[in-house]
Amino acid sequence: MRIALRLSAITGFLCLVATISFAQTIKGVVKNIDNGEGISAASIVLKGSTQGAVADENGEFQINVTSLPVTLTVSSVNFESQDVSVTGTGFLTVTLKPLLGQEIVVSASRFSERALESPVTVERVNAAAIRNTPAPSYYDIVANLKGVDVVTSSLTFKTPTTRGFMGSGNLRFNQIVDGMDNQAPGLNFSVGTVVGLTQLDVESMDLLPGASSVLYGPGGMNGTLLINSKNPFKYQGLSLELKEGIMHLGDAGRGASPFHNVALRWGHKVSEKFAFKITSEFIQAKDWVAQDYRNYARIGTDGTPKGGTRLTDPNYDGINVYGDETSADIRQVLNGVAAQAPFLAPYISTLTTNPILVSRTGYEEREIIDPTTMNLKIGGSLNFKLTPATELIVAGNWGTGNTVYTGSDRYSLKNLKIGQYKIELVNKNWFLRASTTQENAGESFNATVTTRLTNEAWKASGGATGWFAQYGQAFLGSKLAGQTDYNAHLAARAAADIGRPDAGSAEWKRLFDSVRAKPISQGGGLFVDKTDLYNYEGQYNFSEMFNNVVDFLVGGNFKRYVLNSEGTLFADSTGTIPINEFGGYAQLSKKLGEVVRITLGGRYDKNENFKGRFTPRATAVFTVAKNSNIRVSYQTAYRFPSTQQQWINLNVGGNTRLIGGQEQFWDFYNFRTNKVYYLNDLRQGNPREYDYVKYKPETVSSFELGYKGLHADNRLMIDIYGYYGQYRDFITRTLLVQNRAGAAISQSDTLNGNIYSVPTNIDEGVKTYGFGLGLDYRLPANFTVSANLSSDVLSDVPEGFVSFFNAPKYRFNASFGNTGFGPQDRASFSLAYRWQDTFYYNGDFANGRVPKINTLDAQVSYRLLEAKSVVKIGGTNILNQYYVNAIGNARVGGLYYISFGYNIF
Repeated sequence: MRIALRLSAITGFLCLVATISFAQTIKGVVKNIDNGEGISAASIVLKGSTQGAVADENGEFQINVTSLPVTLTVSSVNFESQDVSVTGTGFLTVTLKPLLGQEIVVSASRFSERALESPVTVERVNAAAIRNTPAPSYYDIVANLKGVDVVTSSLTFKTPTTRGFMGSGNLRFNQIVDGMDNQAPGLNFSVGTVVGLTQLDVESMDLLPGASSVLYGPGGMNGTLLINSKNPFKYQGLSLELKEGIMHLGDAGRGASPFHNVALRWGHKVSEKFAFKITSEFIQAKDWVAQDYRNYARIGTDGTPKGGTRLTDPNYDGINVYGDETSADIRQVLNGVAAQAPFLAPYISTLTTNPILVSRTGYEEREIIDPTTMNLKIGGSLNFKLTPATELIVAGNWGTGNTVYTGSDRYSLKNLKIGQYKIELVNKNWFLRASTTQENAGESFNATVTTRLTNEAWKASGGATGWFAQYGQAFLGSKLAGQTDYNAHLAARAAADIGRPDAGSAEWKRLFDSVRAKPISQGGGLFVDKTDLYNYEGQYNFSEMFNNVVDFLVGGNFKRYVLNSEGTLFADSTGTIPINEFGGYAQLSKKLGEVVRITLGGRYDKNENFKGRFTPRATAVFTVAKNSNIRVSYQTAYRFPSTQQQWINLNVGGNTRLIGGQEQFWDFYNFRTNKVYYLNDLRQGNPREYDYVKYKPETVSSFELGYKGLHADNRLMIDIYGYYGQYRDFITRTLLVQNRAGAAISQSDTLNGNIYSVPTNIDEGVKTYGFGLGLDYRLPANFTVSANLSSDVLSDVPEGFVSFFNAPKYRFNASFGNTGFGPQDRASFSLAYRWQDTFYYNGDFANGRVPKINTLDAQVSYRLLEAKSVVKIGGTNILNQYYVNAIGNARVGGLYYISFGYNIF
């Protein structure tokens, strides 16, 4: 009854606000001053409020106001914005002058400013760019921005970064969606393509390369990506986009297969006080396949590719072959035979002078991971205008799907579910926001561990009748029969594998499914993760109180993680683990005359497991001519060790256990009484004991000098920057080994001991530097051309230090297109080319050299104006040059599609 009464009250309230109407309606059109054509998707905002509208495909708009006169701010991408005073209700015609770099950005300093005047480098992707891109997803556009690298684990799991240290699930790069931290709090990666905004609901994306912790909190050491959605008060009506495509042409690992994508958005303004939106998107395809079958010399979570195949190397360990990580020296079997049959001992002794390492037969990734990738996203918001300047927003995004992620192993994220929800009060001068991320790993499993255990479920490795015993006995029999080592190993494997179930068979499915359904803590491959994140934050801009003589704002937040993996991922088998963080920041900006703007800021953050950190920021913008600005900045950033670096407790491939850095692990694994030693030193015959030192957050200090300006009659925009950064207390992992029985350490423990991977800091400073150059030129007749070149370099690397820098020294992007040609500018096209240099990739899963990459994307579109629709034919990597951008990750080919869109703005 109480619920019914509450619903009735809410319904009555909505009906009430729906009946409230404003007194005046302003109608008009926004046109290009050069050719008189209407500007579609132009923004019309009532100055000093959050109220606004968007022009239709002909540039026409309608906006309601309470009274006249008012001032409207009219703007559009690559046009000079204009404030228009309106005193009557007659039809209004607004003309805008084409001009690059005029977008208003808030992300760079949390103050509104033109992109040309930003104090730090900022890359903006707007709704127009998303409409015209060849990329099938807005998220893919980021790869073509200046200075960006992307790791592609699978079709729907991609991780961007800037300025080096690229990796799957990058911990040094923030992603924020509508003010909410987009990370999966337990899995420690951002989930933008899994649970973020849908394709039709993205208004803009702002990329801030480099340090950005002062304004956006811990983690923004290499950059921050902010993704903003469309407000239903401005963007209204039903929008639909259908895409059908084809993938895997010429793919040896998977035959040609379809790609399906449908997106829907409905935004409706019930009244001037209430609006809502509903969004959804569905993607289904056969995923890209990781198919690197090179042999791998594995040492814990370290290693390097080496020669050999399953036929030529009995101890073969393929990078994307799982189950073959289980390895043993069969001399133990042969010596056992010698003990039982002394007459064979002399001959056996001739075979056992050196280790005879043998690995179990594995399965390829394409054989064990469900090839169907699926992603369903549902979102929406209720928006209430409490006053013209204050809005209450209740919003949520929920997603589920199947995808593949690369960490210390390859993980099949199956039926992963993540929800992000917020309630927010937004005013032009302040905001208050409470948000939460609710994570459920579903049926996700570790592909490596699951496959190894499937082998064990079929036939145990050890014991008198185990797989290795059968192998060793068959090998000896073949040798006694006069076979060569090569043929004896082939015969031994065939004998040990008799009855081995083929991938996909009923018996294999029964074994595999039983293992992957059992939690890791119970000897299976399933990881349970129901970790939650709660965040409360606010900000106040005091600029109006100072009559805008200075801009001054303060803000703060409180964040709480609740780790809950039931002992499958974290050391939380006895209960959840809470982690609390809080922080605050302040920033002051002052314009000195008409030439210089100075900004000073600072932030303090505290994690309950680590000492607090203060990070300062200082920037200056010098206007050297109209629409020409030099920027200088000093920024600092830091990150606390991630939830996994603090509390992970997980067995992975290579007979290694990943553990967190908290001192409790030191006691749990008896490191004080049964000492641990550096694994690599012990392998070289130099045992060196490991002493526990409290690890700490890592920091970076970055200096940047840049210039952005217009030239060639304002048709050419030049953006150039150079930076220098220094990292301190760099967080990495080191491999340790412990004697299983608590005896004195020996070199044999490198094969038979307990191996641990633990987080640690590197005391020495690591330096980075680089540059970026971007050129955007606006040609006549709506043609555009752009290009960018960037470079990132790591220097002063301590000997033996594995940096995980993972960045090509040079990368280049170029694009050419037309936003409207032919009758009524109905047709458009775009081309996008990307090249990146070769580089060495370090990862917990695999290391190796990534070859050069060349890709070409293209699309051509035609607008059906009367039907408010557009038809597009396009593709990414249309030359179908298969590539990988990280070792052991998916091999990516061409994706070709045709799409139909209705009411896309």
